[in-house]
Amino acid sequence: MGLTSLEQWEELKRLSKTMITTVLKVQRKQMSNSSSLNEFLLLVFADTRELQLLHFSLFLGIYLAALLGNILIITAIACDHRLHTPMYFFLLSLSLVDLGTISVTVPKSMANSLCNTRTISYSGCVAQVFLLVFLITAECSLLTVMAYDRYIAICRPLHYGTFMSSRACVKIAAAAWGSGFLNGLLHTANTFSIPLCQGNAVEQFFCEIPQILKLCCSNSYLREAGVSLVSSSLGFGCFIFIVVSYVQIFTAVLRIHSEQGRHKTFCMCLPHLAVVSLFASTVMFAYLKPPSNSSPALDLVVAVLYVVVPPAVNPLIYSMRNKEFKDALRKLILLVLFRQQ
Repeated sequence: MGLTSLEQWEELKRLSKTMITTVLKVQRKQMSNSSSLNEFLLLVFADTRELQLLHFSLFLGIYLAALLGNILIITAIACDHRLHTPMYFFLLSLSLVDLGTISVTVPKSMANSLCNTRTISYSGCVAQVFLLVFLITAECSLLTVMAYDRYIAICRPLHYGTFMSSRACVKIAAAAWGSGFLNGLLHTANTFSIPLCQGNAVEQFFCEIPQILKLCCSNSYLREAGVSLVSSSLGFGCFIFIVVSYVQIFTAVLRIHSEQGRHKTFCMCLPHLAVVSLFASTVMFAYLKPPSNSSPALDLVVAVLYVVVPPAVNPLIYSMRNKEFKDALRKLILLVLFRQQ
């Protein structure tokens, strides 16, 4: 009996070693496969062909509306010399960012629905991550700059020409775009240097960093988490700066004795405040919510809210109660119609 038990123990040790060796080989194979991925699988909105075509039609309508609205803003500002002011210069930059944000994600999703596929190449996924982080960071910076522009215009009007000169505006805009480029480069390099061991299915209709991190090996995402913490701190700093600026702006507005003056000032600030609220609430909810409370349906809705909706809605918000822009847009439309005749 003693010999039999010893033989069984030796056989058990041999089987354990074999199993451990097999598991290690599988893990090494998965890690090597993660470095040689040539495509990712994106989330599909629907399984049936009819619903896929419906998704394509809805996204096409939103995309065309965003293109039309932002191109009209850019053209009207560029063609009307009365709109060559710092406020409209930054609005033009914001429209360029919105055009880029919606063009990075929506066309690929529409193409996948139309062609009944869900693949995106590895390089295409890298490009989406870089451009999306780049543009979102640039938009956050531009919204902060626009709050600063309104603060100077309302609270320190005598110094407006000094602080917001043409050269200063160009430098500020370049800094906003530059910060977005550096942040996008940093996040992209960190995200795609992490080994992926959980397959290649991304639970989103575009390549989003939180979804890609779900595919990484256990405990391999700490470096990206550190970079995300730095970016979140910078974003929170921008948000605090905007809030402080508007507290001072509204304090100054309440001191204006003229009701017409107060109304005009509020009309100038409220569209920007609405855009900031929409952008900040959706982005913060998307990137700061606990992973345990995350579900594919909720992630999908939030992604649509911060990637698709703002570029389509922002032109409407900014032009709704802006008489100068409406006049410039009316002149532009009449000019185009007369040229066609």
